[in-house]
Amino acid sequence: MINFNYESDFNLENEEAIASWLSAVIVSEKKKEGEINYIFCDDDYLHKINLEYLNHDTLTDIISFDYTMGNELNGDIFISVERVQDNAADFNVSFEEELKRVLVHGVLHYCGYKDKDEESERLMRSKEDEKIAMFHVEQ
Repeated sequence: MINFNYESDFNLENEEAIASWLSAVIVSEKKKEGEINYIFCDDDYLHKINLEYLNHDTLTDIISFDYTMGNELNGDIFISVERVQDNAADFNVSFEEELKRVLVHGVLHYCGYKDKDEESERLMRSKEDEKIAMFHVEQ
């Protein structure tokens, strides 16, 4: 089950469509959907988590805590809406497009994709693009 939680004024307008898309992404990777919680927050909220749990004194758009068991994906994905807005402007894409990228990025991490080196980052970007295209097909 995919859940959306809000620690800021932001609210997804199309929760059902996004949850269906993310479920389809999970199936397309031959994984099972467990419980995945998205928590939308602001920079300050996510910065505190970054400091407390990862000892990183930086702003970020997403932090995911992976509780996957075997083939069943489970976890908590924290997203800073402020970072997504800033990144969308920096990358010259719409907020909606950048949000989809971040939403699917967390799930792809749970599927085993990494982005710590250049080669794995290229694969992650390719997978993000592939999965974002699935959203458009289903709508």
